[in-house]
Amino acid sequence: MTAPGRRSSTFTRLLRHGFTDPSAAERLLDSAELSAVRNDPVLLEALGATADPDLALHGLVRLLEAQGDRELLDTVIAAKPLRDRLLGVLGASAALADHLARHPGDWHALVMYEPRDLHPGVEEFERGLAEATDPVSLRVAYRRCLLSIAARDVCGTTDLAQTAAELADLATATLRAALAIARAAAPDDAAVCRLAVIAMGKCGGHELNYVSDVDVIFVGEAADGADEGKAVRAATKLASHMMRICSETTVEGSIWPVDANLRPEGRNGPLVRTLSSHLAYYQRWAKTWEFQALLKARPVAGDAELGEDYIAALEPLVWKAAERENFVPDVQKMRRRVVENIPVTEIERELKLGPGGLRDVEFAVQLLQLVHGRSDASLRSGTTLDALQALAAGGYVGRGDAVQLDDAYRFLRSMEHRIQLYRLRRTHLVPEDEADLRRLGRSLGLRADPVAELTREWKRHTGAVRRLHEKLFYRPLLDAVAQLAPGEARLSPEAARERLVALGYADPASALRHLEALASGVSRKAAIQRTLLPVLLGWFADSADPDAGLLNFRKVSDALGKTPWYLRLLRDEGAAAENLARVLSAGRLAPDLLMRAPEAVALLGDGDGGGLETRSRAHLEQEILAAVGRADGAVQAVTAARGVRRRELFRTAAADIVGSYGTEAQPVEADQGALVDLVGGAVSDLTSATLAGALRAVVREGWGDTLPTRFAVIGMGRFGGHELGYGSDADVLFVHEPRDGVEEREASDAANKVVSEMRRLLQIPSADPPLLIDADLRPEGKSGPLVRSLKSYEAYYRRWSLGWEAQALLRAEPVAGDEELGRRFVELVDPLRYPTAGLGDDAVREIRRLKARMESERMPRGADPKLHTKLGPGGLSDVEWTVQLLQLRHGAEVAGLRTTRTRAALTAARTAGLLSEENAGILDEAWVLATRVRNAVMLVRGRAGDTFPSGARELAAVGRYLGYGPGHVGDMLDDYRRTARRARAVVDDLFYGG
Repeated sequence: MTAPGRRSSTFTRLLRHGFTDPSAAERLLDSAELSAVRNDPVLLEALGATADPDLALHGLVRLLEAQGDRELLDTVIAAKPLRDRLLGVLGASAALADHLARHPGDWHALVMYEPRDLHPGVEEFERGLAEATDPVSLRVAYRRCLLSIAARDVCGTTDLAQTAAELADLATATLRAALAIARAAAPDDAAVCRLAVIAMGKCGGHELNYVSDVDVIFVGEAADGADEGKAVRAATKLASHMMRICSETTVEGSIWPVDANLRPEGRNGPLVRTLSSHLAYYQRWAKTWEFQALLKARPVAGDAELGEDYIAALEPLVWKAAERENFVPDVQKMRRRVVENIPVTEIERELKLGPGGLRDVEFAVQLLQLVHGRSDASLRSGTTLDALQALAAGGYVGRGDAVQLDDAYRFLRSMEHRIQLYRLRRTHLVPEDEADLRRLGRSLGLRADPVAELTREWKRHTGAVRRLHEKLFYRPLLDAVAQLAPGEARLSPEAARERLVALGYADPASALRHLEALASGVSRKAAIQRTLLPVLLGWFADSADPDAGLLNFRKVSDALGKTPWYLRLLRDEGAAAENLARVLSAGRLAPDLLMRAPEAVALLGDGDGGGLETRSRAHLEQEILAAVGRADGAVQAVTAARGVRRRELFRTAAADIVGSYGTEAQPVEADQGALVDLVGGAVSDLTSATLAGALRAVVREGWGDTLPTRFAVIGMGRFGGHELGYGSDADVLFVHEPRDGVEEREASDAANKVVSEMRRLLQIPSADPPLLIDADLRPEGKSGPLVRSLKSYEAYYRRWSLGWEAQALLRAEPVAGDEELGRRFVELVDPLRYPTAGLGDDAVREIRRLKARMESERMPRGADPKLHTKLGPGGLSDVEWTVQLLQLRHGAEVAGLRTTRTRAALTAARTAGLLSEENAGILDEAWVLATRVRNAVMLVRGRAGDTFPSGARELAAVGRYLGYGPGHVGDMLDDYRRTARRARAVVDDLFYGG
């Protein structure tokens, strides 16, 4: 007897053999069933070798309890093969232990192996299911066969590929048995039709999981002399019954769901079609993913001749899929992994759909098969690992990449198998429980520290898949153009062109020339490019214009190729390369700004001097004024200021693009309003700082330190509202006030010379974009003086100002020059724009009349008003005039309305109860969307526009910026119309009806 407080020797031995609950194990070993062999070292050793010794022991005791004699126990102790197989299964699968407890005689299935039993096929499994005559007996026989597959798997007799193939063969035999049961139940239906069952998915690919939907398609034809309609109805009844036999839950559970949703038209289409109906559908209506699914089609049950006819008829269409008109956008949509429906808490545990998961490998292999299988029959395998091996042998995938992917796929599939085997439940999630992870790790041979080793290996393999997923498509292209390894299989020029076209490149010949120029040779520069390009090419292909992205990258590389920091930045700073790829392929504006000074690439990195965070106005003004102070003359000074402006415009555009597209390091900015505010604030601050620098330069050259008159620039319109876009002019007013002792005429002449010279210098043709100054909102418009004194403004506004001028002054804000003068100008105009008594009815009617006239007169001829972001219904003008009418009416009493910013005024109006929260949200959404569209048009086309572009590529690029994937341009336009329509309804109520 063991002394109190001391552990028995058995307890210690059990711990050493891997038991996690030795006390419970001791009790089980002391049970009547095992007491005779409780100290048998062979038994303990065998239990300790299983994935879960506690589970194996518990299952063994249950099985022995169900026996009527000692035959099983004696055999387990005496026969090592049975011992390893039985305990291996019991330690890996609680579900199969349950089956054995219910059917204790089934352990005999594991006693002996004939040579043919080592790798059974469909015929062997059919024999194992032969006695099943109803759904219940079919389930029992299926589990008995599954026992033998699991035993070979956990004992290492079969590898992953062989196990998956056996599971597919068992599924084939099961479908045949189920169909036989269905036919026996309805002989009249069976007599009038021919029915073929085509396996799809993993069953068709001969690579099935332990628990998976079995995807099928049904083909039916009339038997000799039968009516076709009657035959199809009979075939449908048989197919439906066959599916229920496999899928329905009985006292023995279910086998697996049979899923026919891959058929033409999915669940909305008929369950059974004739061959001619299938063919007509695929010739006319099928989408690219449906041809991708057909890669794995394989006849498995029913009429074998009809099944072969189906494959023969459809196979040619599969290999022509890459020639279809919509192949490229379809592929782009499929390449953008759909993870939105996976809960955030699960995505990192998803073996199948998560980043670096099984779907990444399978999709990559299938895409390459579709592209190259039309000209190379050796690639036409439905089995992922076989196809991967064939792609490597043909040079379509790098051999090293193929080996890594093969290893990763086998490991991840093995994890998936062992997870499913435990409960025989369909799941792709890695468990979180420590005990489950321990069992899983041990089942894969990781024994020292199962949980830590499993986690490390799992992350290593998913990391490899993530790293290789894109490179798989592009690395062989570089090998083909670089030709650095003679004798290695590589892509032919034609195969390289096919691949580029399939991945979205419209001009593959030019793309190959660019790749050759970038990656050929043995220099360090070329070697680094060969490392970078596979990933960059994938990012380019994810855009609406991959060709432009690659061309722009070559231009930047040619300009900076000899600069030591350039390639080092892209190679070593994680964000820089992806940021550059997004910027170069998103449109014309950002690349044009970059090409004028390629060293701005440094802004895209993480290091010193880099980063895409926009700078404050004070910071910008300090830098520009310092550059002006160092310059020799006004021309050089303003040139320096414009250079800073160009660089900062690029920084803002890049930040906007990265926030809109998202990168691996930075997800898409969810708040679209934040991106609008980013651009509007940054461009407005930059314009203010540039004007301040130009003003300082002109004054210094003409008058030294002091101008004869105080001078201020007042921002108007979008400039005053901090809402400038990339292509906006700077709307301004100029105000001056003579200094003490200076004549009015002298002061006015000086102010006018300053304005004239500022405008000239800011528009001189150069490598930097011009800054256009628009002063048309001044009193008397184009007919009035360009510059007025503060007294002149006061006199004009007191006697002559019109309603539209008070409305325009709602946006007035000092932006450059004498701060005190600017403040006094604001004090002068505040009573006009925020009248104490509000607006009279006549003034309101005049504003409405002016708005209606502007809508009718300014809309460009031929433009679609519903898609015009500025003047169309629900566009910028509608929202801004509605907000401004509220400001004119209530600004004197509601302090929050006294702002130049549209969104801030809208928020203040909602807070003050002047409009409902719902209506405020509708107007804000419409204003933000219209502004985003205008920004997108400028980024994509390189020139301003108020409506969506007409060209397909430019329209797609606008869509990508706005978050719409390939093929969803129509959704974008519909969403815009719907948003604008809702906003117009609010405008009609508040502006015209209020």
